[in-house]
Amino acid sequence: MTSFFLFLSKVFKWSFGFFDAFGNVLNWVLFIVCCALFTYWCYVLVKTLGNNKDKDYYSPTEGKFPYYDPNIYKKEG
Repeated sequence: MTSFFLFLSKVFKWSFGFFDAFGNVLNWVLFIVCCALFTYWCYVLVKTLGNNKDKDYYSPTEGKFPYYDPNIYKKEG
């Protein structure tokens, strides 16, 4: 019975090492993905909206969905 528990402890030690290595790999993958998203976000801010180009931006929904619509919020009575 003791040999079984010794084997079980070796399995637990191995599994913790595996999870530690997998967590390390997962952290690096997430770090690289976040760096790519941040770089893309900076590119959009600088390239497409930089140098006052945001004044030329056309919003396809501007004016179509106003915050206050008098047709909806009119007084009755």
